[in-house]
Amino acid sequence: MGRNQPLLIATGVRKVYRTGSVAVTALLDLDLVVHPGELVGVMGPSGSGKTTLLNCLSGLDDIDGGRVEVDGHDLFAMSDAARTEHRARTMGFVFQAFNLIPVFSAAENVELPLLLVGTRPREARRRALAMLDRVGLGHRVHHRPNEMSGGEQQRVTIARALAGRPAIVWADEPTGNLDSAMAIQVMDLLCELNGDEGQTIVLVTHDSAIGARVPRLIRMRDGRLVDDVRQRVPAPGPMPNVPTG
Repeated sequence: MGRNQPLLIATGVRKVYRTGSVAVTALLDLDLVVHPGELVGVMGPSGSGKTTLLNCLSGLDDIDGGRVEVDGHDLFAMSDAARTEHRARTMGFVFQAFNLIPVFSAAENVELPLLLVGTRPREARRRALAMLDRVGLGHRVHHRPNEMSGGEQQRVTIARALAGRPAIVWADEPTGNLDSAMAIQVMDLLCELNGDEGQTIVLVTHDSAIGARVPRLIRMRDGRLVDDVRQRVPAPGPMPNVPTG
């Protein structure tokens, strides 16, 4: 797909949560277009629909109206199985909770999604090791999550998200469980991956310091997009050569 062709097109997306007779509209007639190579931040007050936006546009949650296309495919015209496979092959996910498998090493955590989509074991391990090295963890590939700091664990999740060479990475509060120093390093890494390698990233955050570092910032309120601005941000520098403990 060329950089001038949209990677994500969401049109009139609506999401309603129902509990008994109570219906709460979480997304209301939402439109959004993201092009390849963009780094997009999504901010808004608690309950504004940020995480719901991410879950619906990635196909993790169903929608109640509208249309979502990712990489030329209408997500909700697919069967559940086809949508799951499409998501596995074209999307990466980074969450606030690292969601690493405790008994697996860093390398095993990163290679698992590759194995699940049919990558040969030797190739999966090669790509896992290469990506861990890329995120600054070449020396920690055999360590388990409980042997790593929070910042290191989040780098493993970023490596896992990127190892499959996804068209788009969804990041939901990726610095939310980190102290300020680790948050800066993780954001440096995401900016570098976007700037140097053109990785498309949509990032949900409540942190205004993180929001200030994205070239495009969307603000939400009450399930609607209320602002969509382009920002001047400093170019990401190289990974800081400091301990991540």
